[in-house]
Amino acid sequence: IRREWEAAHAVTEELVEGPPSRRANATLTACPSGDYLWCIGGEFFSEDGKAYFYNDVFRYSPEKDEWRKFVSQTCPGPRSAHAVVAVPSGGGKLFLFGGEFSSLYQNTFHHYRDFWCFDIATHSWDRIETKVRPSARSGHRMALWKHYIVLFGGFYDPGITTRYMNDLWVFDMQEYKWQQIEYKDPNERRPSPRSGFSFLSTADGIILHGGYCKEYAKGKRPVGVMLDDTWLLRLSLATAPEISTSGKTKFEPLIVKWERRKRPSTAYAPALRSGATMSLWATKGMGVLFGGVTDEDSDEETLKSVFWNDLNGYQVVGNGRWVSMMLKTPKKKGGKRKKDRTCEDDDEDAQKRAAAEPETELDPDDPLLSTPMPRYNAMLAVLRNTLYMHVLTNLYSHKSRTNYMSSYGGIFERGSREFTLDDFYSLALDKMDRYVCLKKSDVIVSLDGDDVSSSSEEEDDDDGDDSDEDEEDDGGLLSGEEEAPELKEAEEEAVTEPVGATLHIPCTLMASKTNLKVSLRDQATAFLGVSKDTKRSEEDIISTPLPGETLAVFYARSREYWAQKARESSDNRGKLLRRDGFSLAEEHYGTYKPILEEVESILAEAGLDEEEMKRASAVGQVGAAGQSRNRR
Repeated sequence: IRREWEAAHAVTEELVEGPPSRRANATLTACPSGDYLWCIGGEFFSEDGKAYFYNDVFRYSPEKDEWRKFVSQTCPGPRSAHAVVAVPSGGGKLFLFGGEFSSLYQNTFHHYRDFWCFDIATHSWDRIETKVRPSARSGHRMALWKHYIVLFGGFYDPGITTRYMNDLWVFDMQEYKWQQIEYKDPNERRPSPRSGFSFLSTADGIILHGGYCKEYAKGKRPVGVMLDDTWLLRLSLATAPEISTSGKTKFEPLIVKWERRKRPSTAYAPALRSGATMSLWATKGMGVLFGGVTDEDSDEETLKSVFWNDLNGYQVVGNGRWVSMMLKTPKKKGGKRKKDRTCEDDDEDAQKRAAAEPETELDPDDPLLSTPMPRYNAMLAVLRNTLYMHVLTNLYSHKSRTNYMSSYGGIFERGSREFTLDDFYSLALDKMDRYVCLKKSDVIVSLDGDDVSSSSEEEDDDDGDDSDEDEEDDGGLLSGEEEAPELKEAEEEAVTEPVGATLHIPCTLMASKTNLKVSLRDQATAFLGVSKDTKRSEEDIISTPLPGETLAVFYARSREYWAQKARESSDNRGKLLRRDGFSLAEEHYGTYKPILEEVESILAEAGLDEEEMKRASAVGQVGAAGQSRNRR
């Protein structure tokens, strides 16, 4: 038995050339028992639409500037968007819960609810089996308070709909069991459902900040919501048992209470954003936040995004306070000694730099030139006094010997394209002099102008001739015209009807309808498989009806497309042109209807009720508009 156990838990250690390969949604964790960083898992979506998930374990040593990889037969399956928390007891351990996995072509999708422990001394994994445990999820967070591991939030997205959570769980490392926190007052104030938030352990409890969720409204597509609220989960240990209403004695050792932290309207705070990463700088009692993205979802087809590479600090003591963390300007030789700087001085310097005219020659010693490019979902960790950033998603990192912040990877977007970065930076937080690039990115992205990726794929040329569209807008009614009755009826129905299912069927699949040997169920099954094809054209997406989508709703979202199609074969204009477009949409919708009805039957057999199908369709609508899967 001993030999079998040793064989199953055998670990191979390998010295590797550099940081892990490009990936997103991995974890970067400071070692609780040594000067190391641990990187676990992650995902990478290639430009040909393939999905790669990882379960490898990497250790980075700042002192030696080296990466080591540990491989074990007994380990968690490949995953991303999981949560890891470091525990110093027992020689140091890393606890991992949940995450998600997709097949190579994204035909199958899975959320995990398994719980693992990585022993830092032996580099071996052990799965912890408990009868009670949190449900499957991704995007959640865990933090350590005394001998409790606290888990909050996350989302569950099997590919049909996304459900965000705000349940609270604790794992007692002495009893080795999970317990869900039940609130005495169901109306007690607590954070709303969310994922991708910051979760920092303090002496009084755990700080929660920000996050992301989607709001669903009947008949409308879901809208992404960036959150910037801050909460303290106040934790304390009970000293006496409680008497329940039934008269029984009940002892709850852990007392929890959510307290929302208010921020004065005049106080400084980072701009509203999601995808920002915060790590605790324990030496100073401060959370260090880097990057993020601000989305302006103005309409169904337009998503404007602003990416950040600023550094902010959150002082966790008292009521909390945000400060801007600016790199220090190097002293000029022969200059007078300046007074001690404050956060307000740094803010004033930043405004002066922004207002100043660009110089003809760049100063190579300017610390701002060392700042990583903007990104979101970066991997961030603070080791002693150094911040490390590993840009496996959209992030940068650098290293210092005494007080370091580290950053690795991150994600950057240009139009509809996503760039998964792999650069690695460190920053000495106690010096704030400059970022140190430990590894340059293999992906070159220009912030203004053309961009070049490692695959040498060029962006599409958007400088086409749009003169015909600029001359007139035949998609709308001319002055004084009356809308055609069938169009008015269709649009009125579109206002009240919920958006249909999210799955699309490409035009190429319609060729199979001429083959009588292919059953309707086979066509619908094929539809479910190709609906996740990331290489589908924009025309294919907008011209394809969705399951559960009425003719009115289908025409309402694709009206401009069919007007353009009608213009190519008709000299009509105004309401006559729109009537021609409606006829084309009606004919096209009719050819798809049998397959769409069969798809709805398949989804119903899978256990989805009508409301879930409506939400499922809304999720697909967002994807069609170009919103990233990382906006979860």
